[in-house]
Amino acid sequence: MPKKFYARDPAYVARGLLGKVLCRVFEESVLAGFIVETEAYYGRSDPASRAYRGSGDLASTLCGDIGVALVYGVHGRWLFNIVAHTPGGCGGILIRALEPISGVEVMKRFRGTDDVLQLTNGPGKLSEALAIDKRLHKVPVYSASSEVTVRRGREERDIARGFRVGVTEDLDVPLRFYVKSSKFISTRRY
Repeated sequence: MPKKFYARDPAYVARGLLGKVLCRVFEESVLAGFIVETEAYYGRSDPASRAYRGSGDLASTLCGDIGVALVYGVHGRWLFNIVAHTPGGCGGILIRALEPISGVEVMKRFRGTDDVLQLTNGPGKLSEALAIDKRLHKVPVYSASSEVTVRRGREERDIARGFRVGVTEDLDVPLRFYVKSSKFISTRRY
């Protein structure tokens, strides 16, 4: 996906990412899956955002250049986000779940499970399955030469919205987007 795809309101980008392919090149393997669940975050004005009342690298990255990976740790796991916002804005998209399509055997080894439905059905799980860690922080996902990219995929029509998962304080607008019929989403609640 071109860089300009990310130069929009985070909610539009989060919805638009459904059905796209997240692709990770790791050593000799291509690990990839259709994006089936996302969440939008709005930076400094969003109480659930890493930039809310904050400064430092995460806040400046969320308010910086669009189309780059934002990788940070929570509860011992890495979470993969993509910076997306309108010019002069601040925000990003958390990739919550994938439907694996390539490199499944490698993903199983990384996750320590043979259950395909448990490989990438949560943000920490998908990062583990795709060998995503802090080394990919700020990598442009629109560049074909990057180790992690977002590519065109399939058109998703069965899309639902809900409130974000696991946040202490949320906005009044549902900012979680997911493919309703997917067996690979992280949760049916919210």
